[in-house]
Amino acid sequence: MALSLSQKIEALLFYKTDALTISALSKLLEIDAHHIEEALLELEESLKERGISFIRKGEEVMLGTKKEMSELIEKIAKEELEGELSKASVETLSVILYRGSITKSEIDYIRGVNSGFMLRALQIRGLIEKKPNPADGRGYIYTPTIELYQYLGISKKEELPDYQELTISLNALTEKKEETETQ
Repeated sequence: MALSLSQKIEALLFYKTDALTISALSKLLEIDAHHIEEALLELEESLKERGISFIRKGEEVMLGTKKEMSELIEKIAKEELEGELSKASVETLSVILYRGSITKSEIDYIRGVNSGFMLRALQIRGLIEKKPNPADGRGYIYTPTIELYQYLGISKKEELPDYQELTISLNALTEKKEETETQ
């Protein structure tokens, strides 16, 4: 079964969790912007009767939840803030702590799964922050907050247990990712 262009865009927006520009979608899908625009209209129409909404601000598009879902989403967010961190959240937080700053794609590569939900949950709790990536003006990096350092009782990441050993392992993994991307 071949996927339509609007289905491919929906999958990309779901995977990325952040807004994408029309030009980025065009480049990723190797389709001209006019066809992307047509597919976006189709996607927007297909989402009207679902719990997901299509959000557009100028050239940026993303997926979100319908406003009618806000009560349920608030309840879940409150539980996320009050409950213990899941194993996946701790894993994601550890990667960010030991790297100091890292992109979502690097986190996803290291963990082997999409980490968008975990990153959002960690941001909501104030454990990490998302900053513009100075190396790539379109992307973001994730860094631990100073409050997290305070909570852990450390003043710098080098004070983390087994810092040298784990950093070498993480760096080797991200170097492998970069090598794979350049081939």
